[in-house]
Amino acid sequence: MAGSFIRRFTKWFFISLNILGCIVFLLACLSPVVSPVQFGLSGFLALAAPYIIVSLVFSVIFWLIAKPAIALVPVVTLLIGYKQVNVAFAWHPLNTFSNENKSDSVLRIISWNVRGMYGVSTNDYKQKRNRNEIASLINDLNPDIICLQEFNNSISEKNKSAHNIDLFTGKCPHYYFSRDFKSKNLMFFGGSILFSKYPIIDSGKIKFPGNFAESLIYADIVKGKDTIRVFTTHLQSFQFSETDYANIEKLKDPDAEALEASENIYSKMKLAFTRRTEQADMVRKTIDKSPYPSFVCGDFNDVPNSYTYFKIRGGLQDAFLATSFGIGKSYNALAPTLRIDYIMPDNNFNVTQFDMVDEGLSDHHMLVTDISLKK
Repeated sequence: MAGSFIRRFTKWFFISLNILGCIVFLLACLSPVVSPVQFGLSGFLALAAPYIIVSLVFSVIFWLIAKPAIALVPVVTLLIGYKQVNVAFAWHPLNTFSNENKSDSVLRIISWNVRGMYGVSTNDYKQKRNRNEIASLINDLNPDIICLQEFNNSISEKNKSAHNIDLFTGKCPHYYFSRDFKSKNLMFFGGSILFSKYPIIDSGKIKFPGNFAESLIYADIVKGKDTIRVFTTHLQSFQFSETDYANIEKLKDPDAEALEASENIYSKMKLAFTRRTEQADMVRKTIDKSPYPSFVCGDFNDVPNSYTYFKIRGGLQDAFLATSFGIGKSYNALAPTLRIDYIMPDNNFNVTQFDMVDEGLSDHHMLVTDISLKK
């Protein structure tokens, strides 16, 4: 009798757990159309989506062995949410990136959050050295267009070691710098920058709301008979401090201090989700007005399952998904599923190859891709 009760309890426990996972995943599937402003949990569910997908796949395998009919529930759920599955994982295991024999018809694009050009070390000597290593890594790839976020540059004659623009103009002499942040003496500027091997005939900046936000910038680049519009941006981050990262570790312990830490972290994350929603809407509207073939790249600070991603991408291609394999983590901290940096060409381009490069020079990986205009 007791054994029969335990079997029934175990069966319904796992069924209930399975149904709960399906419901949570279906709620996460609302993120392409329902923003975090409309549904507060949307941003958090987007972060959890890859883990939920994996758990549902294991659920399918479990029920196929234990009771095949029940396996239909997670299978149907995954089919309903196929868009979330498709953006979370890339399925091209045999593709590799080659730096050799780059043809004239190809545009090589690099996008990288360079963390102020200081590198990840706190040592002053290493920071000064890292700016040269960052530039060498980029220039050795022979790029046609370089888009950098969290870039900074000094124009002071007394601080020539921070004349970072000079590191790239040898290969790509044309550039447009957002100059979103400046020092009090107007000798030091920060923001996103775009370098080009080819002439820039027009450029502009769309400032995001807020005193501490960066911008969306664009440049119209002429290569031969073709004009291409390039967008790059850096969207709102969570702005976690060292204290916040320490607080995340405290969440493992269920006590009053952990509760207070979770409230602070939740508030910062919710604010960032809200601001990115507004910024993503602005980016989408601006891209839609482009008179030329275009692509957008940068640090979106949000995962592929988010409202931010789906809103900005629209009908664009995702260079990583088009040519790579796996989850594609692009940010080194917190979790192994944080692909938050992107290169997205429109459908006027073919994406031929893509790579993420991590040499420990930033907390983000460098993105490099080759694209060509369809003829």
